[in-house]
Amino acid sequence: MHPLTHTTLVGNWATLLLTTNKSGEIDYKRMGDEIDILIASSPCGIYSNGTAGEFYTQNEDEFIKTSELLAEKCSAASIPFQIGVSHMSPQISLNRLQAVKYLTPGAVQVILPDWFPVTMEEAIIFLQRMEEVADGIPIVLYNPPHAKKILSPHDWMYLKKHIPSLIGVKVFDGNRNPEWYKQIREKVQGLSVFIPGHNLASGILSGAHGAYSNIACLNPFAAQKWYEQIITNKDMALELEERIHLFMDKLITPFIVKEHFSNHACDRFMALVGKWADIGNHLRWPYRSIPEEYVINVREKGCHIIPEFFK
Repeated sequence: MHPLTHTTLVGNWATLLLTTNKSGEIDYKRMGDEIDILIASSPCGIYSNGTAGEFYTQNEDEFIKTSELLAEKCSAASIPFQIGVSHMSPQISLNRLQAVKYLTPGAVQVILPDWFPVTMEEAIIFLQRMEEVADGIPIVLYNPPHAKKILSPHDWMYLKKHIPSLIGVKVFDGNRNPEWYKQIREKVQGLSVFIPGHNLASGILSGAHGAYSNIACLNPFAAQKWYEQIITNKDMALELEERIHLFMDKLITPFIVKEHFSNHACDRFMALVGKWADIGNHLRWPYRSIPEEYVINVREKGCHIIPEFFK
């Protein structure tokens, strides 16, 4: 039996960003340095190859090298880790799972096939095959708001009945929607519900379990401290969440809404603003990166709003 279960899948998880140069090549030495810093922040866990990790741009050699590096360092430090084996192609996703399961991650993250929306029957067919190949490694389903098939809490539980090793979901919470959280409390059992990182305090207090955190992209040390504060002093944690939202609304969200940059461009940009690791400025082709010239202004204003993240 694999050690990770729903009951242990909680908290603040940091994301591994690709360390790339201007031509988009991955620098594994710098990636190793980034992992060392993430480990030093003592997160609840680290995961690779999510959207912020640009899983969809990697060839298979890059995917395996990234996965091996994370597994080696996290295993040596006794830090839980997960590997995203997601791909728009179910065949490639299955091959990625087969290629890295010997690394024994705490779980693998998957998306549903994403060229054409699957039916619930097809989702089960896909996940049952992934479960079979995972051979005891738990599965976390990543269902972002831009997925072709958006699942409800009722759908999660339907899948859970057919996929016993499904231990968690990584989903959008409707911007802290009270009705959505009511469904979580009333309908969801045996699954960890992971939400956007900037909603972590109110989310956990409303029934969620953790976040694969965008806020950890800004500062993994402060993000972990905030999670610990949620447990020990919820009022202070909620007050900080409101200031985090102010930071996001004023300084980050406009890049998405007005300039049409991608969410993962913002994740990388926040890491530049936080200045905690040398990850590079450029997303891989063809996605646009937020120009580095904006970093100083956002950093200066951010220091006034959430100084905890800029110490």
